[in-house]
Amino acid sequence: MSIKDKVIEIIAEQAVLEPSDVTLDSTLESLGIDSLGLVESIFAIEEAFDITVPFNANEPEESDFDISSVASIIAGIEQLVAEQAA
Repeated sequence: MSIKDKVIEIIAEQAVLEPSDVTLDSTLESLGIDSLGLVESIFAIEEAFDITVPFNANEPEESDFDISSVASIIAGIEQLVAEQAA
């Protein structure tokens, strides 16, 4: 399973949707994911890929991690996985 597919699967599970309902342009808000759901998604992603996501749940706007769309989350995870592998 690709990083993209796994991230979409995690986000879909959090939103109680089918992965096919999650598009790259989707925002977490549009999927019905609140701040608690976001934190749970981040934890699930960290566990799935054995990485640490630089995200501050208390100050998401201060984070270096872009959560503006599903595509930006996937890009960020791909970068973190690549950095870890290097």
